[in-house]
Amino acid sequence: MTRASVSDLLAGLSIAGLLLPEAVAYSGLAGLPPQAGVIALFAGLVCYGLTGRSRFAIVTATSSSAAVLASATLALGGTDLAPRVAYASLLVAGTGVAFMLSGALRLGAISSLVARPVLRGYTFGLALVIAVKQWPGLVALHVHSSAFFALLAELVRGFALWQLPSLACGLAALAGLFLLERIPRAPGALIVILGSIAASGVLAAHGVALTGPIHLALALPSFALPPGAHWLPLVEFSLALMFILYAESYGSIRTFALKHDDQVQPNRDLLALGLSNLVAGLLQGTPVGAGYSASSANEAAGAQSRLAGLYAAAVVLVMVLLFLRFIERIPEPALAAIVIHAVSKSLRPAVFANYLRWRRDRLIALAAVLAVVILGVLNGLLTAIAFSLAMLIRSLASPRLAVLGRVGEHDYVSLTRFPDAATEPSMLVVRPEEPLFFANAEPLLAQLRALVLAQPQVKLVVLSLEESPDLDSTALETLGEFCAWLAARGAQLRLARLKDGARDALIRAQLAHLREHRVGVADVVGPPRAEGLCGRHGRLPSGAGPAEAVPVPIRPSVRPGKPTNQG
Repeated sequence: MTRASVSDLLAGLSIAGLLLPEAVAYSGLAGLPPQAGVIALFAGLVCYGLTGRSRFAIVTATSSSAAVLASATLALGGTDLAPRVAYASLLVAGTGVAFMLSGALRLGAISSLVARPVLRGYTFGLALVIAVKQWPGLVALHVHSSAFFALLAELVRGFALWQLPSLACGLAALAGLFLLERIPRAPGALIVILGSIAASGVLAAHGVALTGPIHLALALPSFALPPGAHWLPLVEFSLALMFILYAESYGSIRTFALKHDDQVQPNRDLLALGLSNLVAGLLQGTPVGAGYSASSANEAAGAQSRLAGLYAAAVVLVMVLLFLRFIERIPEPALAAIVIHAVSKSLRPAVFANYLRWRRDRLIALAAVLAVVILGVLNGLLTAIAFSLAMLIRSLASPRLAVLGRVGEHDYVSLTRFPDAATEPSMLVVRPEEPLFFANAEPLLAQLRALVLAQPQVKLVVLSLEESPDLDSTALETLGEFCAWLAARGAQLRLARLKDGARDALIRAQLAHLREHRVGVADVVGPPRAEGLCGRHGRLPSGAGPAEAVPVPIRPSVRPGKPTNQG
């Protein structure tokens, strides 16, 4: 056996003690029987170990996916266990199908739809929700509320009904977990579980609830919709599960790939995660993803390849076969403590420190936290994503137009930052600070009209489109209208710094006042041998100055009203 194989075996032995208790705990978080998490653990470890790409990713049940699944099955099937199990199987399998379709369509970049401030805010809010929802299990209190604030209020009102032996067991387990995490490579969850099993007889005698029977018989679901169910909500919830799982998984996979100079293959990981969830759904397990805590524990244990996950699956199988009757005696408060300890790592306000210091995306992160707490796990996620996209569109749609002046022979810079830059009275050089597209084209060119009206002597307007990789139909139509307006005033428009996509769009558009015999395509993209406004082959000459500069080589000797390729 090679040194790498030995390292993988030791890592598998180390993390197995962490994964099994968490799998059982996350089953309860998902509102499913204990075996659901154990089955999902096997499915994730084996399927990703055989088909995945990351050397360190451990694919198993995660707290976030378990909480999302619990919300989805509660919304679809109510509080009855049988319909919730049926819906869970359909949702997890549907999540697997969504992953595999995304991988087949090579949509590995879909995680970019969930911005990091959204993900961090969502994770923080979700950790709050999960911790509060685990408290009834910690104090053996039967509750009826599921919403965050309603549940908090019910917990406070029911303070007199808290079971002190259950609370003592949970707090002791929590204290043990926080103390043991300070010891490198110590399997804190396994040690706490073993201690709680040893004390289970005494605890049960004092009314502390135990996990109970775990049935590992594998039965393929029929995938028949429960009465009154519809496919559309299932599709929506499956997509929501896929988004949160992939955002979480890709973050973990990418972090360790960058740390160890490994290659990231997002489309392959989509397929591997899809297969893992499809198998978990077929076997009535919980959804699975590459959680950061399990993956970091795997890396810290010395894993060198995906064999570590396969070894962990083998160790867990031995533990289940030999010690199932002991696993059934795990006290429920200890499982609740494991979940609370797992999510506590996300309850650190320091994750928002950079946003406060940079003064960027603070509102998005705060909105994500509040959305989860107020609207719930699923609606909160979708609302947070929609809010971040709306803020992006708002930013892009807020027109900012920089007026440029010349510094030296070629460099054009913003007059706001460099007020001493030289300008030509008959010429106005401007640059939009955002891409020109349907949401900002009209207001931006309205600003440009106002600038032209304020300077009646302007006969040549130079519009630098370096921020616009392409132009949509609204931008093209608006440019055509602006050209016609300028022509009526005896002025001309020249376009500079055109990207290939924008240049091709203008050539195809053949706008009336940008044709070759006017100011048109020949002037926009530049004749092959002309060193004009746009340089050779439609591009400006390279070699400009600072990043602020727009190297539009416009000579001050331009004669107003006469078309020319002399910039």
